[in-house]
Amino acid sequence: MIPTHTLSFAVLSGIPLVKAGDDLPALLLDALARLPAPPADGDVLVVAQKIVSKAEGRLIRLATVTASDEARALAAETDKDPRLVQLILDESESVMRKKPGVLIMRHRLGFVGAHAGIDQSNVEHEGGECALLLPVDPDASARRLHEALKAATGRHVAVIIADSMNRAWRLGTIGGAIGCAGLKVLDDLRGSPDMFGRELKVTLINRADSLAATATLLMGESIERTPAVLVHGLPVEVTGETAQHIIRPPAEDMFK
Repeated sequence: MIPTHTLSFAVLSGIPLVKAGDDLPALLLDALARLPAPPADGDVLVVAQKIVSKAEGRLIRLATVTASDEARALAAETDKDPRLVQLILDESESVMRKKPGVLIMRHRLGFVGAHAGIDQSNVEHEGGECALLLPVDPDASARRLHEALKAATGRHVAVIIADSMNRAWRLGTIGGAIGCAGLKVLDDLRGSPDMFGRELKVTLINRADSLAATATLLMGESIERTPAVLVHGLPVEVTGETAQHIIRPPAEDMFK
């Protein structure tokens, strides 16, 4: 008999605007307490990257940034603020593609995407223009949240930190996992048979990104102010996998 699972997604409401130094686990626990049922073993809490970055003090005022000659030259090519380009360069390993309005970067964490994940939407700009960077170590951020939730609830609640991502050959962004703790991120089906007995050669199911994409659809990307979603119905699968296990090695990158 093929096992089946029914998943439910609960949007967490009432989370205030997060600022540097806020106790993010406490804010999330307060929101979880408002749900009809408490978290259960195997649940996954998907959290928007923005509130993690804000809590960790990753909001940078552009007035504090000094642009290098390289940043000014690249800014002229791409029609961007040289200070923003400097932050992008500081967060990246290399420039993958560039044109006016767009910089595709390989982030120092290995992710490939626009502007090294740096965003200026839905962030405060009081006192001058700001930019929000990704967490320094999203997997470590996810692990800290996972451990805090387990200590407070006694349940194994996995954590995914989700961010918007671009995809080659596809329009629009979807949610993807940049930090993971407490769950199996990839289902490796290689070597197993398909329904007709043919051996699967390359099939890897990206569980973390699939959950992040669905949760991001529910969170919204604009004025919703609902930056976390609890996923219920998955079995507990404790592994040491992180979001770093999702990244395709550069040697296998056919789009660079």
